[in-house]
Amino acid sequence: MIPEGVIAAFEQHLLLEKGRSPHTVRAYLADLRGLQDYLMSAGVDGPGDVRLADLRGWLGAQGDAGASRSTISRRSAAAKTFFRWAVRHGHVAADPSLRLVAPGKAHHLPGVLKKEQAGDLMTLAAVASDDADPVHVRNRAMLELLYASGMRVGELTGLDVDDVDLQTETARVLGKGDKERIVPFGAPAAEAIDLWVRTARPALVTTVSGPALFLGRRGRRVDQRQVRSSLQALLAHLPDIPHLGPHGLRHSAATHLLDGGADLRTVQELLGHASLATTQIYTHVSVERLRSAYQQAHPRA
Repeated sequence: MIPEGVIAAFEQHLLLEKGRSPHTVRAYLADLRGLQDYLMSAGVDGPGDVRLADLRGWLGAQGDAGASRSTISRRSAAAKTFFRWAVRHGHVAADPSLRLVAPGKAHHLPGVLKKEQAGDLMTLAAVASDDADPVHVRNRAMLELLYASGMRVGELTGLDVDDVDLQTETARVLGKGDKERIVPFGAPAAEAIDLWVRTARPALVTTVSGPALFLGRRGRRVDQRQVRSSLQALLAHLPDIPHLGPHGLRHSAATHLLDGGADLRTVQELLGHASLATTQIYTHVSVERLRSAYQQAHPRA
């Protein structure tokens, strides 16, 4: 259907020219192969024979199979990106995806912790680290930094030791599209990171550790799954806490900053959002809390 050489060239385009993250590239390639399977089952011979109706049928089949609106939207974007590139490089004569319209993403308010809940979580992480287990010391440092900086979990796991400056309480992170930014963090995070680097990280360092800031028990760079597991293990001990992953700490940080009076542009810079519209979802979270408090307290609510 689509020659492997063409798929490989498209992969390089996404990585080197578009600067997409490895995660996004894997998702787009999986979407493209899923489209290829659908087209083959529909009797479409090659990429040059694809029509708009074929693409609409593919997305419709995704919806029938229970795919979410956001997943269908991403798959539409993958098809559009591929065919736009394929036309430019002469692999197809015309772009069948020009008038392809996917459903808009559903906008859900992100789950966040209350300020008191965030404080309880950090206290619990500190208490758990008192047993001197280096992984527990690491967990405290990771969670303090995630909440203090609002960085993405992928940015956290990509940090090297030299990326963190404890004197200025700032971290240099590599965000989406390989865009670098500096994020601040506070004294509690600085204290937790300092304890980790001085007393616990050396106990886990091996020949494969390299410069990675956060390590697993075998000395390799920590991965996102380990961060999620460490967070959920602590949340399980706290009552009435919403179900959330590491990204929930990012949501919480943004919401608490806005609740505390930070302006939207500052939060946008901190989070590394390319568009202010992405950051504005956190204003909705704060308004939702205001509405809830009003309804509980106002006599004419």
